[in-house]
Amino acid sequence: MQVVVTSQGVALDSPVDPRFGRARYLVLVDTDTGEFSTVNNEIHLNAPQGAGIQTGKKVVELKARAVITGHVGPKAFSVLDAGGVAVYTGAAGTVNEVLAQFKAGTLQRTQAATVEGHWM
Repeated sequence: MQVVVTSQGVALDSPVDPRFGRARYLVLVDTDTGEFSTVNNEIHLNAPQGAGIQTGKKVVELKARAVITGHVGPKAFSVLDAGGVAVYTGAAGTVNEVLAQFKAGTLQRTQAATVEGHWM
């Protein structure tokens, strides 16, 4: 399964970025093989508006089936939900740590936005 984790760095030992739309990087991981790639999300980092929507569209384009992050706003959640992407929030630690939690089934799937728009 393809999973995206918002990250502050390019490696699996990087800290999770708590922001979805304004995350510095998106780490795309194949949970079956362990292979991963990193997408630079800097273009949306300083966007005056629409960062969550554009990042959500990117996650859908990457064909991820789930996203793990700290928080997600209402517009981003709508894009992800419409794209069939499961959203897991409240993540903290490293990319590897939250992936282990995801595989163990200990992360809670989010059913709605966890912050209002424009959270920084």
